[in-house]
Amino acid sequence: MKISEKFDDLDENEAALISYVCAGDPSPDATKNIVSSLVRGGADIIELGLPFSDPMADGPTIQAASKRAIEAGMNPDLYFELVSSISNKFNIPFVCMTYYNLIYKRGTEKFVQDCAQSGISGVIVPDLPVEESDELANACQKNNVDLILIITPVTGKERIQKVTEKSSGFLYIVSRLGVTGARSNIAENTGQLLKKVNSSIPKAVGFGIYTPKQVKNVVLSGANGVIVGSAFVNIIASNDDIYNRIEKFAAELKNNCYINYSKS
Repeated sequence: MKISEKFDDLDENEAALISYVCAGDPSPDATKNIVSSLVRGGADIIELGLPFSDPMADGPTIQAASKRAIEAGMNPDLYFELVSSISNKFNIPFVCMTYYNLIYKRGTEKFVQDCAQSGISGVIVPDLPVEESDELANACQKNNVDLILIITPVTGKERIQKVTEKSSGFLYIVSRLGVTGARSNIAENTGQLLKKVNSSIPKAVGFGIYTPKQVKNVVLSGANGVIVGSAFVNIIASNDDIYNRIEKFAAELKNNCYINYSKS
């Protein structure tokens, strides 16, 4: 399923819940069950991380998840096998979040082809600046895969324009400076940043969001989607009733993705 189709399917007052987990944490079989729990809980898009040994945009929680996944044997070949085994079971888009070293090593064209063939609808590469993205952008366009680029609180007007021109699927709006990880507050200027991004592409806010109240505030600020990762990864790391807790938590977050809260 294409990302644009999912956003088109949402109600006018509804934002997408985009849920991140790291593939292979704690095992490939567990990942299948985790994804199933997220979908049952109401996740609209699954951001499935391809673990890298030096995840520079990620905080301690997702760094630890990447380490666990790599130690469990996860690699690009197994990643695409895993995605192929689950993507056709759920009518939602899957997005690959990874780092450019893995794409470069595999070969940009082959990597994107493998994404398309396995059921990946979009890719997020935090360490790839828009100025260096032509090769990946061209490969994505050829293979009908969305390239999702990042806008931060300090991205200037001209660079925002470049990012929106290269992006498709949705724009990844970083709520605050720093790395991923749960935070007690979200940058107060998130709403201002959303207004500054003049684009018809859906805008999804991530980094630091981990409570239903934060999801509510981000949606009320004008976001079309909310990205939650570390909160789910913390549940996985606890190894305590993982699947039921993830489903319940996803449902709580999704219930706060409606502006008028008429759904439950």
